This record gives sequence, structure tokens and C-alpha cells, in this order.
Amino acid sequence: MKIALKPLDQQTIVVTGASSGIGLVTARMAAEAGAKLVLAARNEEALQQLAEEIRAQGGQAIAVRADVGIEEDVRHIAEAAIAEFGSFDTWVNNAGLSIFGRCDQVTIEDQRRMFDTVYWGVVYGSRTAVEHFKQRGTPGALINIGSFFGDRATPVQSTYCAAKHAVHGWTDALRMELEMEKAPVSVTLVHPGRIDTPYNEHAQSYYEHQVAHRGMVYPPHTVAEAILFAAAHPKRDMYVGGQAKVLKMLGDVAPRFMDKLMEVITDPGQVDPARLSVNPQTSALYKAGYGLKENGSHQGWFRSGSIYVKMQKHPVLAAAVVAGLGLALNAASKARKSQKTTAGNAAAPTNEAAAPAASAASDGQTDAGADEVIILTEIEVY
Repeated sequence: MKIALKPLDQQTIVVTGASSGIGLVTARMAAEAGAKLVLAARNEEALQQLAEEIRAQGGQAIAVRADVGIEEDVRHIAEAAIAEFGSFDTWVNNAGLSIFGRCDQVTIEDQRRMFDTVYWGVVYGSRTAVEHFKQRGTPGALINIGSFFGDRATPVQSTYCAAKHAVHGWTDALRMELEMEKAPVSVTLVHPGRIDTPYNEHAQSYYEHQVAHRGMVYPPHTVAEAILFAAAHPKRDMYVGGQAKVLKMLGDVAPRFMDKLMEVITDPGQVDPARLSVNPQTSALYKAGYGLKENGSHQGWFRSGSIYVKMQKHPVLAAAVVAGLGLALNAASKARKSQKTTAGNAAAPTNEAAAPAASAASDGQTDAGADEVIILTEIEVY
């Protein structure tokens, strides 16, 4: 069943976790595109300020205080959207937070509480949105925010990984069932890599020192870009950052290598030994976290955007560009081989037996180098 979704400027979009980070940026970008917004989170003050900001700029938005870990609260979000705008067209299950601590450290109570938000919040939101789309009989989009850690586990964030793995499994199963019954619902799973949001500050942490993403970090607008594209164009998956896609692929083909890699980079990549933890004051596990902040306190290589998100938005053009790069690199490789062969023949014209051997050796080295360039280019494009 081919599903046609409305343009953003004709949509009402529900965003959970809208008070900070990815949800906040998504709401602002959606409002700029002309969409009506239903903003949901536990931080009511931040939501009201955001709704007022959007209305002051000529947009339409309402704030709905809700804890997505409570099914009645999630249903209240839908009821408020219908009461204000008559319907909604896209539902974004974005609310989430993490726990930093080893498997034998994190209490069962903390694990259950996090699952309420990260997994059950997605289940409640998905069921509520799908029910609405089926009842009205016109297409709608359900967008669930997964994670690279939903594709590949990491030490130290075991509860978050487990919850996101569950989100991925739920989303894939739901998509297939809806497709089987030809329901008018587009289901997209977004796979962000490391994103510069208050993720670390809002996490529950068992560490003495502050947790922090260190390495390649993408801005939250890259995730919002993927979300809003999926809101208007049916997509199965959207990966945010080449990091997420390449490491997933690597984990699929070399799982033990990825185990060792994650073991080596976990502590230096997720903890800042120079800062004492602020998480006891800022943790959002049992209370609303601080709001209206798009970015966090990450460290590392900050990317300005994601090339791979743009490739997924224009797959035919991206394939043509990659093919063109491959042809150009192969042509350059052949030209270099030809030059080396010519130079070798000129330097040793009397050694006819040695020339083919030298040429063959040169060919092998050049081909290997070209392959490395192509692989690196593809990784960068991803």
C-alpha cells in the first residue's frame, strides 16, 4: 500500500520530549515549516514558554504536560491534540533518557523507571497514534526515535541499550503488522549516533565523574531534519550520522571485533575524568529535567551536519554521486598504473623479464591503495 503523507505546512505534529534537545529542535523546525505543534513533556514551564515562543512567531502550538511512562498521560496528549486541532498527522515518540552504570550496579528500580519512559512510552504512543490514524482512515506518520545503541550494545549503558533494542523490535514488528493489514500508517525508526543534547546531564549516573560523549558528535538539528523528512515522506529507517550506519554494519559483519572496540573506547569515550558528576542534581529519571536547552556539554569533533541524512533524502542522486566518485577513483588508479608501467619500461628497457614482474607488483600496490580510498570515501559519505 503506497502511503501519501501531507506536506509539513498542512500537518499537526505531536512531539514528546519537546522541552529540550532533539524534541525542542524538532518542534522549532516544524513550526518554521508551518506545522501546528502539540508539545508534550514533564517540564510544563518549559513547554509553555516554547508554545508562547512559537505563537509569537506566527505559529500554532499547545503545551501538554505528560509523563509518557503513564498510559493515561499519553492518551491525554492525543485528546488535547484532537480538541485543539481536530486531529493530528504525525506522532513523534522522542522522549527518553539514559542510565550510566555497570550491569551489577544499576538498581532494578532505576531500570524499571527508565523502561517506563524509553520503551513503554514508545508503546503507549505508538498504540495511541495508530488507533487514531485507523479511525480517521487517512494516512499518518509514526516516528520512533531509536539509537545506535539499539543496534549495537555498549558497556556502561546496559539499561538504555536494552530499552532501545526493545524499541527497535517493537517498531519493526508493528510496521509489518500494519503493512499486512494495509493500514494507512507510515512507520519510521530513526537511528541517531552521538548527538549534542543534554542527554548526559539528564541521565542517571553511578559515576563519580561527569559522563560526556567524547568523539564525533552531531548537532540535534540533524535528527530533526531526519524526523521532519520522514513526517512527509514514508521511510522505513533514517540513520543520523555516518557513525551510526558504519558502526552498525561493522557490528553485523564483525561482532567480536566490535565487542573489543566498544570495550576499549567505553570509559574514555563516555566519561570526563576532569569533571565531577552533576547528574545527582540534573538527573531526569524521576523528575522533569531542565528545559529549553538544545545542546549539552559534550566534547570532541562537532560536525555541522550529516551527509548521510541528506543522502537518504535523495537516494537516487546519492547513488549517482557515489558511482561517479568510484568511477573517478578507478580512472585515476588506472592512470597512475599506466604512468608507473611506462616509467618502469623506460628505466629498464633491456630487462624484459623483470618488467612484467615489476608491473604486476606495482598493480597490486596501486589497486590496494585505490580500494582504501574508496572505502574511506564511502565511510565519510555514510
